Amino acid sequence: MPDFSTLMLFAAASVVLTATPGPDMLLIASRSISQGRSAGFLTYAGIALGTYCHALAAALGLSQLFLAVPTAYEIIRWAGCAYLIYLAWKTLRSEGTDFSPTTSLERFSMRRILGEGLATNLLNPKVALFILALFPQFVHPEAGSLTIQMLVLATVLNGIGLLVNGSVVLLSGYIRARVTGLVRFRRLPQYLLATVFAGLACRLALGVRN
Repeated sequence: MPDFSTLMLFAAASVVLTATPGPDMLLIASRSISQGRSAGFLTYAGIALGTYCHALAAALGLSQLFLAVPTAYEIIRWAGCAYLIYLAWKTLRSEGTDFSPTTSLERFSMRRILGEGLATNLLNPKVALFILALFPQFVHPEAGSLTIQMLVLATVLNGIGLLVNGSVVLLSGYIRARVTGLVRFRRLPQYLLATVFAGLACRLALGVRN
């Protein structure tokens, strides 16, 4: 178990990291605007679950595979790109997704929203490399099980992320409420969400490995 000073230092770093706008925040905001606050929180739940998976993989040494075998990194990266493009296509193909809560929640189940948040996180190898680079700096062998320490750090990161992204969800919900009833923007949420998925795919495809 990390000591108190280590946890406070890691928490401070987590605040800076989670408060910096990034792909996860953009995805959560677009989900919240297009499908409501429940969808936004479910998306974050999927992302948070993915963080636990990456932390566990790093603790078990699986993330080292990306460093040792470049081909493995590329396979995961392009699989992630393909999945995001698929999500963009499916979003555009769906009909009736508007600012009406009943319509959107019927068409996109809780399981699907949670699963998409999880999958987009798991299929991003940069998240694995990020955790592999950051977490070990706050892990000490003399403090006990490395796996437990990594999961504790993931919990701290997810807890702070919930506060930050929860604020984003609530703000997005306010924006959603303000534009409810504007019929001419009925398909705007679909276009917004599809654009986010496509943009994340391009970012993953064109980004340099570091």
